[in-house]
Amino acid sequence: MIDNINVRVYACVVKDKKVLTLFEEYAGEPLMKFPGGGLEYGEGLTDCLKREFEEELNVHVEIVEHLYTQEDFLVSRFKENEQLLTIYYIVNILNEEDFIILDPCIEKIDWIEINTEENPFSLPVDKIVFEKLKEKFL
Repeated sequence: MIDNINVRVYACVVKDKKVLTLFEEYAGEPLMKFPGGGLEYGEGLTDCLKREFEEELNVHVEIVEHLYTQEDFLVSRFKENEQLLTIYYIVNILNEEDFIILDPCIEKIDWIEINTEENPFSLPVDKIVFEKLKEKFL
């Protein structure tokens, strides 16, 4: 039974036709995902993204535009009682020279080529967003 909702806000940082990705382990599973995280009570969507970038990567971002909001019902693959709602924005990093991984859960970052035949993401909404990035930037 679904009795909780988890709103997640993610960012696509695109540079030289590559997109920033994070690698971390969550619930014992290795994950490649877009930067971002969970919305806190009393927080706006873009404020959430700005906070997540500061907490996790020590950088400030500017929001360029909204890219995608998940439209279908989705149950968390990690918590069967939780519904997910994910929102994605395109952002620019303002102080890239200060970039450093602060969150110990993040194992590494990488810039993934958007111009690739195979979609490298495993999370279902991330897969959709990657295809939207291809449409927009290629």
